[in-house]
This record gives sequence, structure tokens and C-alpha cells, in this order.
Amino acid sequence: MNLPLEKQCLTNPEFYQFINDEVLPQTSLNSIHFWADLNCLINDFSHQNTALLNTRRQMQHKIDQWHRENTLANNISPEHSTKAYQAFLQSIGYLTPMIDDFTIETDNVDAEISTMAGPQLVVPVSNARFALNAANARWGSLYDAFYGTDVIANNDELAHKEGFNPQRGQAVINKAKDFLDEQFPLTTGSHHDVTSYLVYYQHILAFLSDGTESGLKNPCQFVAFDGSKTSPNYLLLKNNGLHVGLHIDRTGKIGANDKAGLDDIQMESALTTIMDFEDSVSTVDSSDKVAAYRNWLGLMQGTLEATFTKDNQSVTRKLNYDRNFTAKSGESYRVPGRSVLLVRNVGHLMGTDLIQDESGNNAPEGIIDGVITALIASLDLQKGENDNFRNSRTGSIYIVKPKLHGPEEVRFTCELFSRIELMLNLPENTIKLGIMDEERRTTLNLKQCIHEAKSRVVFINTGFLDRTGDEIHTSMLAGAFYPKSAIKQEPWISAYENNNVEIGLRCGFSGKAQIGKGMWAMPDEMNQMMKDKIAHPQSGANTAWVPSPTAATLHALHYHQVDVFEEQKTIINRPPASITDILTPPVMPEGLTLTDAQVSNELNNNVQGILGYVVRWIEMGIGCSKVPDINDIGLMEDRATLRISSQHISNWLMHNVCTTQQVTCVMESMAQIVDKQNQGVSGYRNMTPNTDDSLAFQAAKALIFEGDKQPNGYTEPLLHEYRALAKQALTN
Repeated sequence: MNLPLEKQCLTNPEFYQFINDEVLPQTSLNSIHFWADLNCLINDFSHQNTALLNTRRQMQHKIDQWHRENTLANNISPEHSTKAYQAFLQSIGYLTPMIDDFTIETDNVDAEISTMAGPQLVVPVSNARFALNAANARWGSLYDAFYGTDVIANNDELAHKEGFNPQRGQAVINKAKDFLDEQFPLTTGSHHDVTSYLVYYQHILAFLSDGTESGLKNPCQFVAFDGSKTSPNYLLLKNNGLHVGLHIDRTGKIGANDKAGLDDIQMESALTTIMDFEDSVSTVDSSDKVAAYRNWLGLMQGTLEATFTKDNQSVTRKLNYDRNFTAKSGESYRVPGRSVLLVRNVGHLMGTDLIQDESGNNAPEGIIDGVITALIASLDLQKGENDNFRNSRTGSIYIVKPKLHGPEEVRFTCELFSRIELMLNLPENTIKLGIMDEERRTTLNLKQCIHEAKSRVVFINTGFLDRTGDEIHTSMLAGAFYPKSAIKQEPWISAYENNNVEIGLRCGFSGKAQIGKGMWAMPDEMNQMMKDKIAHPQSGANTAWVPSPTAATLHALHYHQVDVFEEQKTIINRPPASITDILTPPVMPEGLTLTDAQVSNELNNNVQGILGYVVRWIEMGIGCSKVPDINDIGLMEDRATLRISSQHISNWLMHNVCTTQQVTCVMESMAQIVDKQNQGVSGYRNMTPNTDDSLAFQAAKALIFEGDKQPNGYTEPLLHEYRALAKQALTN
């Protein structure tokens, strides 16, 4: 089709060449038609995108005005205030009318998303090594996870030493075999006392050191093996839908000294991974975006590689093949070697220089992301059933959409996906949608949001950081918010978390779609994670985010301990979460005054976290990394962390909890600490002593002191502006 000249878009040459040379030749699509269709799609959807952003601004303006006129602290009873506030939100369309009960109709969903429960990784697609590690984290060594983390105490005779510590190694084996006894118990005896395993007909037979023999208490837990029946080198077990592999090798490093020759216990770990184009990446221009798209292409083709140096040796990482075993009945038993990959697009806010209209306006980045990630993912749908790098075995493409504000934006996204399917000649509802429940307007209208996507929704989740960032910005004028640690203790957060699970279950998610929970941000604090994060499967969520492949292996243990789908049967019948609690922002009551020490501690913590993250984003183009906090504890941080911290300080400035001078002094002090923490980091550029000359420091100031003016408290506009300046400075 031919568009009038004034309707044609200007395409970045690098992007145009990448699509034409590397992507389209692998499809049946005609290049001329593809670009014409894309131009039409952009022209048809850009105005709607703009209108939705205008609606956000208008609603925020009205909410600000309501708080100016009806401050919760000075009005009559809180109960009456909440009812009046709720009526006001309904009058402006922020709260939409409740709808009748329904059940989602999504089909062709992979089991890892619908009927299995296990950990989920989120990884920057721009980092090929991280992306490969995450995709391959479908399987992980339990021995390595125990040995290399603080799940086993790192002290006295169990301490890490140069080389291998046999005492620590034995503690690892003991703990791992305890797991086998708990989740795969023998009829009699213990896995600690097994001297050999073999396959007897369709059962495992274990010979014990006292001369007796035993089998599994639940024989159905044995599903497959490798090697001979009389001397298997691998036994595959299954519990709560998750596989566990016993690797037997009497010549192995561990197996040579083990009674049963057990060299490792391998856990099916990260069932799914979100390849992220959003909060964990720093992609501010066409060059950055093409590089990220190229990595996504490599993942879908199975060709992505990353070469790096480890232990003074060059290592090349590739995608793992699927695993083939012999089922206990004799047939072939194939197990995926990789996570099922979802892709997170950007939201509606930003534009991209990949394509510009004739006036030089950047096209909405979310629209371009939708088209290109789906185009590339469609290559996976061409693969045969036995292709070793097949992602979806049901013929689906999974796109997670962040920062949606209410049902209208979900409807827009579904309409966009339908148009993309037509453009790419894909069957209706091939593109599945993940809805991130991280904005308050979505939380309050979650059922309505799901209804808009009932034929393609496969995922909802919660996240404290972004959700709190939006809570602060939306209620900026309602009052001064509690310190962040206290915010977590207020009723709104548990109501929000419960509401997400309850709505999902009542809409029929159990056995059809994922309900997810947020990130454990401390990758070095695995012992504490094992104590705390079991709450996520207990909450009825069949997935939760973890910061590393090792954390995925450890978190998988929780899904053996908790049958999530049984938990869901109970949760679906409990009373629903309180809408009043969700609508009550965690602001401090009038008259409550924080001590100077409390204010100082909160500012120090927030500012240090902001600077530690922003300096890497602006100067080094790193969107997610392990950033040391003020106590030198490494935290996995992305833009969500930045959003909550910058909005929190902005709120305190507005309500005179702190002063501009006080914050500026803390920033100067914390910049010195952050510089010291990053000594020796390749590519790092100090902010001090001349903070006025540091783009990173100036970006952090803007995020804090202009935070109340940023759209919905988002950090992307300022980050992109300053990162572009930093890249320009490097080329001059």
C-alpha cells in the first residue's frame, strides 16, 4: 500500500537495515508491505497513545486538586473522607464500574505458565551473558547453590577456603539429602544411607548400607532415567510438577566419595524468564535498541552467544539443549533445557528515534516494541516440534506490558496486539499479555483490566517498588508518607497483595495463567530469602521473581514444600481485600513528627541508593546491577528502586519533613561514599569532588527536586535526557 507523503515515517537507517537484512528474510513477509503496514499502524495508534497519556495527566491534576481542597488530615472522620474520596474517583472515571464475574478464556498456554509453579527471572535483554544465564537457569545445581551461598554458614570449619573445603562440601551433601528425605522419602530408611540406586521394572530400588533395600514411598515420583537400568547415571524425579535430577557418577568430584555415587542433585528451577526491554536496561537511542533487539533475535533463533573471561579462561556461553531421557515405561521423555521466555516491552510514556514522523516526532516506543518483539518471536513459531531451541510448544508469544493505567490502557494494548497479529499473519490471540499490577489505577480496577484481555491474558503480578512509587506520586498532596520500612507495615500493602491473588483466582487464573510476586533484591542474602520467600507460594502465587539463577534454584525448594494450587483452593474462598485499605495512602497522621535521626537515616538511605544506581545508568549505560547500599549490602536495583526513592524524597520536601539544603548536603556526602564504593569498577566516573560537572549527580538532583513534576513519578524522561548527554560527551 502507498501512504501519502505527509503520512510516511522516517526510519532510522541502522534499524531499517537490521529488520530488512536480519529479520524479514527469515519470514514470509514482504519488506515493502511490512514497512507500509508499520507506518499505517503508527499513524493509527499514536494518537490513541497520546490521548491515554493526556488522560493520566488530567486525572492526576484532578486528584491533586481534590487533595488541596480535602486534605485527609484536616477533614472530618477518616471513614467519611475515604468514602468521599472513593466517590470522587468514580466521578472522574479513575474508578470504573464493577463488572459481573467471568473466567478468562486464554488458550494455547505453555504449562510453565499455566499448570506449573516455580521461580521466575527478570533479566536485561541488552546483556547477552545475563540473558543466556537466565534462559539456561531452567536447571541448577543444588550442591552449587548450597556451597556458594550463606544458606550454609560461612564460618569456622564450614568457611569458604581457597580451593574446595571438604567439610563444607559434606554439609552441602547432608543438607541436599535432607531435602530428598523430605520431598522424596523412601518407604524405609534414608537417602543418606543409600549405597546404590537402580531401576527395577518401573520403580527405583535403593540399596541401603545395612543391607536392606527400599523404594520411594510415592513410586509415582520417579518418571525417567538415563543409562542402564542396573547402573543408571541419572534418575529423574518429580514433585509438585517440578523435576529433580539425581546425577550419579562414581568418578565425579563428589560422586567418587559418595556412598551412592551421587555427584549432584539438579533442580528444575526458573520455569520462566522475562527478557526485559524496560526497567532493567538503559536503551536511550536507536543504536541501543537495535542491539537489544538483536539479542532477542539470537534468543529466538537459538544462536545467541557470549564470550567472556572467567578464572583466567575464555568461556563461550550458549543456550542449553533440551534434555532427553527414557521414561520409566520405556518411551522417550523430553524435558526443556531452558526457561520459557517472555518479553517485557516498554510502557506507553516514551518515544523512540527508531521511527519519526515527518515533523520529527518520535514514534511511541511501546508500539514499536510490540511490533518488533512479536515479529522476532514469530520466528519461534516456525520451529518443528523437536527443535532443540523451541521456546513455546503451544505456538504462543508472551509479551509483558508494564505500567498500564486501568482498563482503557489494557484495551488499547489488546487492540494493538490484534493489529500486530494481522500485520504478521498470526492467528488471533497468538500474542499473550502479561499485565503488571504496579500502578494504582490498575490495582483498583484489576478485574476490569483482566476482562479487557480475557482472551489473551496469561500473567498478573505485584511489585512493592513501582506500586509504592505510583502511590506516592498519586497521593503526593495527601500528606507526608511514612519512612519506606513503615510503608510496608501499613494496611494498604497487604490489601494490595491479597487483592491481586484473589482477583486472579476469581477470574479463573488457576491452571490457566500466572499470578506472580515481586523480587528478592538481596542476591547475597540467600539464607534470609529461604526464610522469607516461602510466603510467596503460600500466598497463592505460582511464580515469584528472584535475582539470579542460584536464587532460582534455592527458591525452587519452596515450591516443593508448598503445593501452590492446593493453596489457591483455600484462598479463593476467603473474604476479599478491603478497597478502603487499598485507597488509604500510607501518610503519617497530623501531629506525628519524626526525629532528626529518623529523617537523616531515611535521607541517607534514599540518596545513597539513588546516586549508586543513577551513576551507573548515566555514565556506564547499566540499567540493572548489584549496587551496594549504605551498609555495603549488594541490592539488585532497576528503575523501580529509583522511582520509589526519588518520589519519597520529593514528597518529604513538599511537606517540609526535610529541606532543600538538607537534601543537597546529604547528596554531596553520599556522592563521596558512592565513589568510594565503586573504586576499581571499570568505566566508572567519579561524581566528586566537582559534582557540578557530573551528569550523573545532576540527573539525580533533577529526579529528586523535579520528582513531583515527572509524569506519574516516572524516571525515564530525565534518565534518557542525561544518558544521551553522557553518550554525546564520550563521542566528543
